[in-house]
Amino acid sequence: MGAAAAGGAGAGSAGEGVAARASARASDGAAAAVDPERTVDDLRRLVRTPSVTGDERAVQDVVAAILAELGCEVERIETDPAEFARTDPDWPGQEMPRADLPVVVGRLGRRGGRRLLLVGHTDVVPVGDPATWSVDPWAAEIRDGRLFGRGACDMKGGCASILAALRALVACGAAAALGGEVVAAFVPSEEDGGQGMLAAIRAGIVGDMAIITEPTDLDVVIAHAGAITFRLTVPGRAAHASMRREGVSALDRLMVLVRALEADEAARNAAETDPLMTAIGLPYPTIVGMVSGGDWASTVMDRIVADGRYGVALGETWRDAEARLRRVIADAAVADPFLRDHPPAVELVGGHIRGETVNGGIHLELTGSAWQGEGLDLRTTNGGLHLEIPGDYNARLEASTVNGGVHSDLERTRHGRRRGGRIATDLGRGGQLIRLETTNGGLHIAER
Repeated sequence: MGAAAAGGAGAGSAGEGVAARASARASDGAAAAVDPERTVDDLRRLVRTPSVTGDERAVQDVVAAILAELGCEVERIETDPAEFARTDPDWPGQEMPRADLPVVVGRLGRRGGRRLLLVGHTDVVPVGDPATWSVDPWAAEIRDGRLFGRGACDMKGGCASILAALRALVACGAAAALGGEVVAAFVPSEEDGGQGMLAAIRAGIVGDMAIITEPTDLDVVIAHAGAITFRLTVPGRAAHASMRREGVSALDRLMVLVRALEADEAARNAAETDPLMTAIGLPYPTIVGMVSGGDWASTVMDRIVADGRYGVALGETWRDAEARLRRVIADAAVADPFLRDHPPAVELVGGHIRGETVNGGIHLELTGSAWQGEGLDLRTTNGGLHLEIPGDYNARLEASTVNGGVHSDLERTRHGRRRGGRIATDLGRGGQLIRLETTNGGLHIAER
């Protein structure tokens, strides 16, 4: 029985190795099938279709047409935004008026198996003053190998990369051999809260794995801050310019509140210790982005309205952040002789998003043929890391952990440095750098 058990385990390992090599060959085939010129053409079509959040119908039609052209099963999801706002308890808010909420989905493979979800948003923020642009924001002009236009980076470039990946899977034949399903979701209303993705989720667009092609400089991002959009209505006392000192400028009172928000921003960011967030430098910014007020140039301003954005920290709900924001404004008002008796109003007027981090472990497999680049930097706070490396992989490995142990099956780590929760070793000469870091979870590094 013991011999039979040993033989069975060996057969399983061999089978897994064959599957891994087949997966690597499929990855190589898909990568080779990517059509760079067609990808640029797709991106230009997307950028040349204006899609300021709240008005994404035209660009979603373009996306649906491209998906159909490349051989995907195309699905349109329509949600009534007014009804959605009234009835869904998780509705994240919005900042722009809208009459529709169009989601476009493309599918490859077979339903019922494991599902990989690819997500991109097609809405963009307003262009602002066109005179401040050096190019037409909707022309998708290419200069020196770079494409310029509103949304070219955030995130129509990411949407074009999804389309390129789907097209490559079809072109190399891998799509027909999929045992599961690749689902690409193109959503509206990301810029002002994220209700487009929520509408997709409510329609069943979920998966076993997901890749969101936001611009991250190719870093693997597993945590993000949240945000709330607020409005301050700040009072003053009107007076004619000739008697200015008898009035109280609402603009001056706004600056009292802005200084309090600046101090709060500094304190909140200084208190953050999670390396996933401290690496950003200012993970929880506060800004005032719109200001309006005044009725007459010669009258002291008696009312001003300011809209802004307040960061939501990891582990903090948006309601926690709202409570802190209100407390900061109330404390500043109490300390001001005028605002003490004429308190400013605070309201939430747009999106409200909590911060999130991946809490589960991350299992990463690398192959020499599938990985090309300058290096890999992967960090997690609450989950462990499991890395599998092929025997002939050419790389330098650095792995460290704060509260979890480091466990390595690599024989070559005998020649590396091991100091507490850290391993550093050369897996080959002059290869890419693999840097792994975890705060609360362990590290497991295995050789295939």
